[in-house]
Amino acid sequence: MTRDSASDLLVLHAVRVTGYADTPVLARRYGLGVAETEKALHDAEARGWVAYSTFADTGGWSLTEAGKAENERQLAAELAHVGGADEVRDVHRVFLGLNALLLQACTDWQLRPTADDRLAVNDHSDPTWDDGVLSELASIGRALTPLVDRLGNVLTRFRGYDRRFGTALARARAGEGSWVDRTDVDSCHRVWFELHEDLIATLGIDRRTEP
Repeated sequence: MTRDSASDLLVLHAVRVTGYADTPVLARRYGLGVAETEKALHDAEARGWVAYSTFADTGGWSLTEAGKAENERQLAAELAHVGGADEVRDVHRVFLGLNALLLQACTDWQLRPTADDRLAVNDHSDPTWDDGVLSELASIGRALTPLVDRLGNVLTRFRGYDRRFGTALARARAGEGSWVDRTDVDSCHRVWFELHEDLIATLGIDRRTEP
């Protein structure tokens, strides 16, 4: 069966998948109210699961090690309750194959090797090269949709990754090239990173030992 996640789980998990964000961003991640999110964050802070910090003119929440452990405990219990572990593991296996393609596409967006320099920066002066990268991302996006559908049939919080990826790609194709790989916007790379983090957190996998 498909299950909606509890709001306190979603708030803690939003911190996990975004890495570092302020309260309104975390609230938007799963469509929660700002006041509800702020209360859950302060409750989590009191338990030692999250910490608020500032850097220059920005501030945001991040998980502590205790918070990471609690997040994974909650996710494991939720997954066991819905009986979806086998499905999520199978999606993760397929995802890893696409992950290698995504990483290569992002590298190709950043670098365009020449005869003299295999690490030459891509100055985006070759439309054929860039179009090839965007076409590869489109292919990856098409392969992503059925995976997100499968995940969303287990837990509704997985829904939307394919839509976000498609939106970022459309902006890149319209001339906003930073929407391929920038980390401070909802780019193709950012969306992909969040899904990857979502999968390994849900399955309790250590990224450093992931196949």
